[in-house]
Formats: sequence, structure tokens, C-alpha cells
Amino acid sequence: MLCLRGFCYLIAAALCATGGSTSLAAQDAVPMTGFTPRRVSVQRQYESRIRALIDTAHARQWSRALSAEPHVAGTPRQRWTARYVDSLTRRWGLESRIDSFLVYLPHPLTLALRRIAPQPQDLTITEPVLEQDPATRGQIFPAFNGYSGRGSAMGEVVYVNYGLIEDYKLLDSLGVSVAGKIAVARYGRSFRGIKAREAEQRGAAGLILFSDPADDGYVRGDVYPEGPFRPEFGVQRGSIKNGRGDPSTPTTPSTWGAPRVPEDEMVGIARIPVLPVGYGTAAELLRDVRGANLPDQDWQGGLPFRYHVGPGPVVAELTVETERGLAAMHAIYNTIAIIPGSTNPDEWVVIGAHRDAWGPGAIDNVSGTASVLEMARAFGLLAAEGSRPRRTIVFATWDAEEWGLIGSWEWVEQHADELSAKVVAYINQDAVASGQTFGASGAGALKKLLRETMAEVPDPFGDHATLYRHWRDQTPDDAEAGVGDLGGGSDFVGFYNLLGIPAANLGFGGSGGVYHSAYDSYAWMRRFGDPDYRAHRGAAQSAGTLAARLSNADVLPYDHAGLALQILELIADLESDLEDRGWTLDLERLRNAAQTLGRVAAEFQAARDAALAATGQRRWTNVNRSLLRVDKELTRVEGLTDRPWMRNLLFAADRDNGYGNMPLPAIREALRDNDQARMAREVADLAIRLQGAAGALGAALASIEAPAGSTLQ
Repeated sequence: MLCLRGFCYLIAAALCATGGSTSLAAQDAVPMTGFTPRRVSVQRQYESRIRALIDTAHARQWSRALSAEPHVAGTPRQRWTARYVDSLTRRWGLESRIDSFLVYLPHPLTLALRRIAPQPQDLTITEPVLEQDPATRGQIFPAFNGYSGRGSAMGEVVYVNYGLIEDYKLLDSLGVSVAGKIAVARYGRSFRGIKAREAEQRGAAGLILFSDPADDGYVRGDVYPEGPFRPEFGVQRGSIKNGRGDPSTPTTPSTWGAPRVPEDEMVGIARIPVLPVGYGTAAELLRDVRGANLPDQDWQGGLPFRYHVGPGPVVAELTVETERGLAAMHAIYNTIAIIPGSTNPDEWVVIGAHRDAWGPGAIDNVSGTASVLEMARAFGLLAAEGSRPRRTIVFATWDAEEWGLIGSWEWVEQHADELSAKVVAYINQDAVASGQTFGASGAGALKKLLRETMAEVPDPFGDHATLYRHWRDQTPDDAEAGVGDLGGGSDFVGFYNLLGIPAANLGFGGSGGVYHSAYDSYAWMRRFGDPDYRAHRGAAQSAGTLAARLSNADVLPYDHAGLALQILELIADLESDLEDRGWTLDLERLRNAAQTLGRVAAEFQAARDAALAATGQRRWTNVNRSLLRVDKELTRVEGLTDRPWMRNLLFAADRDNGYGNMPLPAIREALRDNDQARMAREVADLAIRLQGAAGALGAALASIEAPAGSTLQ
């Protein structure tokens, strides 16, 4: 554990005293934060029953039904999946409904790619049918990039590696420009929307994206159907929109009568045509490219020839035509199923997974939807027996996530005030079962709880006593299982980044190359991803245990001492980067505020545990109400400088990567922009917000320490 300015021992002591992650070494010493002793055994029995009700047979049933056909947002089949999910949750006795929105989803009409020179040829942009995979025998949704610009573009081909900002800097050093050219970029290392943005800003006439075999094709292993990796004409679809939610309603929910921004004024969508292809098609363009040599060996991919940058002599033409106007507006459907809490119905745990896909979507995200369904079934069965959770649990499946987190974002926008006041945590399930490698990420206040609860879950593959040990042994050199940080890329963004609600994302991954293709199918899953559906069961059991813990705890089991320690580490990293740059900026006030948060958190957690151990019946309403404020104090209504929808000041998606996380984003973006004055303002602002978070924790502490019968109780 990194020690910062002699203060870490205060927080570390609190972590150890309250059952920190080091106590997980002994299974019989697994703590249960937030519960009175008399309720611990009851809670363990409840969690055990939830896990026992979750099985592989049902998960396989949901998987097969939902991945039988492609179900892209805005299509009739996707509407069917909403009705299917809603019918199941109604059958299980949950309060169920379908919430719909009208959003801008321009589906493709005409897609074409042609090599003009040398040797003119129409190139393959479709994925071939595989007799071994029934899901490919029906209609395959066209391989295209959502929110591509419209029209035709022709020009010399320039290979731009991954299309990153640093790749274009290397091209500049060679005197190579993409202005008026067709850029060809590999998928990987950043969000595809950033690739489109950078190509457009540099004047490219069009962009072609492809999956290089070095990244997820034959260089990695046997290709589908012989192996799990991407075949030569397998295509990664995906949205290239930058930003969140429906671009036609940037500041309001996309209800049916909402005013709309005209198409030519929408922001975050491409103006140049962009088209994805398989590496077999990309080879027909790149094989004859000459011009400049590669600036770095890292630019060489896995196709069986030497890559060159160009430009030319290869000339290509691509065409993308999509729906326009009213024809581009499509209905989307979120399913919402609720089990009202028995004692705290106005405090909610929300569990969600997106239901749409670019193809059959067995991994992404039928696996997450199946997990949510299994949890809903298990909690519903216990509720029918009279064992309802103390807090309300909401089971949601979102539409149009693949187009830019649209279904969840619009729902959060519509219900922002209620969600902000009531939701104690959001648990996300996205692509949760494609192998045996467990991973989790979460808000700082939930990291300790994630480790605690995984120590209660059996290893679904039987190699270890618990899932925590399975998880921990994946990184043998680390002291404890690593929990990642939340940035962007899935449906937790609306809850965590917009509203400051603690969130978690967890599941099982593995090797494979069928992402966003027609081959992400039930057949692939049965052969390569999760043949026995153990990962599906493990995902539902782990998320279900976490939900059960959050829904039944007397005191919300947040770990703000751990959060404060993490913030101090981030400040230390920032200080080191400032020294490397030669900047002088006083971080003492920011550090003092984080230390204050840590000190108050340590005092609160000690008082909480003592009160839980000593009390019989007690109301914790005001304590929990104050705890709900802590993480929200670390958000800002105005958001980040260039992304007002990103309000969380601790973590956000990197604006120049999309997938990567950026800690302390308001401060670090100012650093990246070489704006010392703005950075100083951001440091001061975060210090004030940390003090506000400490004040919310102080209010929770005061509620614990108030005399019996006090109005604080």
C-alpha cells in the first residue's frame, strides 16, 4: 500500500479494523460490512438461496432464444426481444413495464466499396453464410458504422495504422497528409468514433476501418468456425458517434413529442462516409499501397505482405447512404421490472444490461441480458415466498446501447431527479460470459465490497473454493484482486458519470474475435465461449450476491476510506507528472481535502461498525441519506470543459481515446491542454468538492452519534 505524506496509516488502520481486503485470505473470516451481527447469518442464507436458484439451464434457454436472430435497435426483432423479456418478468411476478423513446437511428440503405485502381474491382463488404452456424443462414444486418456520414468518397488510399492522434503526428513527420484521401485504419487501441473524428478533422474524404488479423484474426489463433477468432470477412460493426444519448435531443430525454435538432446541426456524428470491412477486403486495398515506408515497425499488421503508408497508387471509392428525416427516427424499448423493497422502498439498487446487438449478440449482450433475467427470476422466486429485499431492486434491459448508450441515457435523463435521490448503486452486465477470466471495475466506494462479496461466491469452474480466489490467482504478483476504474463505454455512464451514483461492472471474458460480427452467435458460444454456461451462471451469481448485499445492508456498505486513499494516490501521480513537466502548482489544499475525507471516513466507519455491533433495533435512514450524498458531491453540474454530460470529477473516458479511463479528468485535461490557469482553477474546485464530500460523511457520523430518540436518527 502506497503511503502518502504520512497519512495513509489512518485510512489503512480503518480498512483493517473494518475487515479490509487483507482479511479475505481466510474464507471463514469474510466480513459483511453494514450489517448488525444478528442479521449476518440471515443474509448469508439469503445470498446462498439466490445463488442456488441461478442455474445454467435457464441461462442457456434465454441465450438461445434471444440470439436466434440479429436484433439491432430499431428493428422488429429488437421489439420482439423487449416483449419476450417483459413477458418473463411478468410471469415471475415482478412489476413490469416497457418504456419507449423515439430516437435518431439512421439505418443503412446503400453500402459499397470499390477499388478504382489498379485493376478496378467491387470489394466484398458482406459476411458470408457459414453452414456450421444457423444464425448466419437468415438475414444478416449490413456491416456498417452507425452515424456514418452520407455520400460517396473517392481518393488515394493512405494507411494510418490505428488512426490515433500520435499516428497522425508520425504521418506529419513523413509529410503524408490524408486530406482528400481515403484513410484506412485498424480497429483497436481507441474507440472507433475517435478514429472517425481524427480522420475527418484532418480532411480525409472517407475512412475504412478493418480488424487486422494480428489483433483478432489468424495470427491469434484458428478462425471461426474452426476456432474462436475472426475469419477473413468477419466485420466489426459499431457506432462512431462521440457523445452520449440521442443526438437529436442533446439536453432532454427523447420522449415522443420532444423537440429535435435538425440533422445538419447534430453534434458528435460523422460528416464523412465511414465503412467497416474484414481483413480479407482490407488486403485488396493495402497490398498494392506504396508511397512512404512505415514510420515504425509497430505499424506492420498481420496480413501476409509488407505494409506501406501511401498515398496511392491504390485508389478506392466508398459509398454510404442511410435513412434521412422521419425515416431515420426509430422507436426503442427499455424493459423495467421492479421488486419493491420491504422496509426501504425509496432506496433502489438498479441492475442493467443492454439488450440490443449488431448481430445475434450471444456475447454482446445476450450474455448480460441472460444474467439479469436469471437474477430477476431468483429474486422474484424468493419474493413470492415472502423474502423480499429490504430495498427496491430494479432489473432493466436497455435498448440502443450499441448506438451510443442511448436507451439507458435517455431513461436516466427522464428520471434524473428520482434516480439521484433514490439509487444507492447501479450494477452493469455487459458481455459477461465469453471465457473464464473474471474482471470487475467500480466506483472507489464499491471496490472493497466487490472483493468481499466475490469471496462468498463459489468458483463457477470448480478450480478454487471461491470466485475471489479464482479472480485473485489471475494476478499472482498483486496483493489483492484488482478492481478497475469506470470511465466510459457502457450503460453505467448515465448513472456514474452524469449523476455520480456508485456503479460496478463485472463478468467473465476470454479470447475470441467475433465482436460485433454476424458470428457472435449461440453456436460460437456453445463451441468456444461458455459451452456449459458456467460463466453465465457465475456472472449472475456474482452480480446477484452484490445486489443482495446492497439491497439488505442496514448501513450502505460503501468504503469512502478506500476512496480517499485512492484519491490521494491520484494526487501523488499528478504531482509526479507536474514535476516531470517542470510545472509549479500547489496541491497542498487538494491533498488536505482528500486527507480530511479519509479521516472523516475512517471515523465514520469505526463508529458505524461499533454501532452495528452494539445496537438492536435502530433506524439508519438519515445515515444512509447522508451517505448517498458523498459521491454526488464529487460531480459538477457544468461537467467537463468540452463534455458537459461528463459530470464525475474522479474518472471519465479519455476524450482522445474513448475507452481508456482518465483520472481527475478536469485537471488532467487542463494539463494536456497546457493551460496552467485552468488547471489551478480545477484543482481548487475539486478541493472544495472533496470538502463537501467530507461534510456529507460528517453528517452521517453525526446521525450515528446522536442520542437515541434524537431527530437525527
